[in-house]
Amino acid sequence: MTGTTRSSDGLDDRRKRLLFRCWHRGTREMDLILGRFADAEIGNLSDVELGELERLLEVNDPDLYAAISGDKVLPADVTGALFARIKAFPIADGNP
Repeated sequence: MTGTTRSSDGLDDRRKRLLFRCWHRGTREMDLILGRFADAEIGNLSDVELGELERLLEVNDPDLYAAISGDKVLPADVTGALFARIKAFPIADGNP
């Protein structure tokens, strides 16, 4: 996969910005994890969840990747319910 499969059409400016930021993290691994999650869920996130996502995007890639893979614990203010959903989200596309 080379990038987003979701169009930003119909999204408000905040969601468009977050979708872009999820796909343009700086490391390909985080692009795929956050980008695929955003493609699937950005249109359904509440304002509170959007705020959680914004806080998560402030965490640097190595720390965030380590937290998602279970090798590091992040502060509680960035690891709420949305973080748990991202960790549980399937990142593989099912193709061999």
